[in-house]
Amino acid sequence: MALAFDEFGRPFIILKEQDQKTRLRGLDAQKANISAGRAVARILRTSLGPKGMDKMLQSPDGDITITNDGATILEQMDVDNQIAKLMVELSRSQDYEIGDGTTGVVVMAGALLEQAEKLLERGIHPIRIAEGYEMASRIAVENLELIAHKFDFGVTNLEPLIQTCMTTLSSKIVNRCKRSLAEIAVKAVLAVADLERKDVNLDLIKVEGKVGGKLEDTELIYGIVVDKDMSHPQMPKQIEDAKIAILTCPFEPPKPKTKHKVDIDTVEKFQTLRKQEQQYFDDMVQKCKDVGATLVICQWGFDDEANHLLMHRNLPAVRWVGGVELELIAIATGGRIVPRFQELMPEKLGKAGLVREKSFGTTKDRMLYIEHCANSRAVSIFIRGGNKMMIEETKRSLHDALCVARNLIRNNSIVYGGGSAEISCSVAVEAAADRYPGVEQYAIRAFADALDAIPMALAENSGLQPIETLSAVKSQQIKENNPHFGIDCNDVGTNDMCEQNVFETLIGKQQQILLATQVVKMILKIDDVISPSDY
Repeated sequence: MALAFDEFGRPFIILKEQDQKTRLRGLDAQKANISAGRAVARILRTSLGPKGMDKMLQSPDGDITITNDGATILEQMDVDNQIAKLMVELSRSQDYEIGDGTTGVVVMAGALLEQAEKLLERGIHPIRIAEGYEMASRIAVENLELIAHKFDFGVTNLEPLIQTCMTTLSSKIVNRCKRSLAEIAVKAVLAVADLERKDVNLDLIKVEGKVGGKLEDTELIYGIVVDKDMSHPQMPKQIEDAKIAILTCPFEPPKPKTKHKVDIDTVEKFQTLRKQEQQYFDDMVQKCKDVGATLVICQWGFDDEANHLLMHRNLPAVRWVGGVELELIAIATGGRIVPRFQELMPEKLGKAGLVREKSFGTTKDRMLYIEHCANSRAVSIFIRGGNKMMIEETKRSLHDALCVARNLIRNNSIVYGGGSAEISCSVAVEAAADRYPGVEQYAIRAFADALDAIPMALAENSGLQPIETLSAVKSQQIKENNPHFGIDCNDVGTNDMCEQNVFETLIGKQQQILLATQVVKMILKIDDVISPSDY
């Protein structure tokens, strides 16, 4: 820290405890920040694309996560550096907004930072770089609008949606059965979608997983799966045309609220007390029967006596069902959640065509399927897999696919994948750079170079010669003026992404470019970092 002196030559302190703080200023600060941002991007670079590698992350308590999803990798990595935290936030915001493209957005930001560093070394002011990037990102987003295709899909023609979901799933570990998973995701989204309002509530899609079986056994259930079984082993395992009472009140005699003691000195008194309790249970069960319920789903438990009585009265019951599941069951069956026995009425019962209990393999695991519901706006995706990590990763991959299907329902424009959109934008930005006088021109050109980082990483991860492949594809695009040429990652033999059916959503791509540019502008504008020193 430089000391400051007053007019009499006496030193005085500007910062409190300045000997304990480290400070980076000017170009040093920017370079340190840029290298931190690039370090994060470098980690994710190898996870990009269909041939991208997975990362294995161990949490402090020994849980292992194996994933390919950019947002998950960065969430689990305990990042300490402030700038690296910005990159984590960046991928998280892409995840919340779009759901897909979390790796690409970080790689993009890393490439922009890398180009900015070269410009800073030439002595260009960071603000001018930031402004140039802003102009270039506008050009790129407008160019995406131009090369985008709209396609129409209906409830009968799902193919375009499925193809786009398959593109998302192809970079995940589940890509061997991406077709079936993409179909499941699209059907699930269309089941809960409100096509007039173009809105999808993903909360209505419940994703359950169970270890065992194989990935191909994953199924979509038009109804709800609950990880519970009937409360008594002798209750019927299958109920057709069930009328379901959904209760949130406990199935037991009321306990007085005050501190109390009941003195029982004779057998008779004890008998009457017991009779009273039994009577109480009887009334409860009878009330459920009178309303016409054929299945009781209860949020709380009930003791063995109640269980026994329910069994005798032929009223199957399920206990300890969680609150969220109760809500989903109520939405699916069109029932109402009943908080008190006094309020049970026939119109508050939910209806389901079939309620069955299903057991898995040789284990004692059983689950309850509630199907053919009155209102099939709530669906479940039930995932099977070899181990827990596989199921967790499948859940994350399916979440991405569901988000892509949702985005397409909101906005049905697509661009072609495989890096073709980025190459096309890069060509457009490069061409537009000549129109801008002044220093910004350098930044706009640098932006065009940075856009090439994504196709370059795709080629690199697929084991192709990165620079050769990229320049070949780029010249092909310019020569034939066709923005559909991208990197042939899967060695199909054609560069035309239109033939390969590799699509991405337009809003996802635009969001990527805008978010990456914003974060890079923010990092470039920091020129002084004061942090508590390490010792």
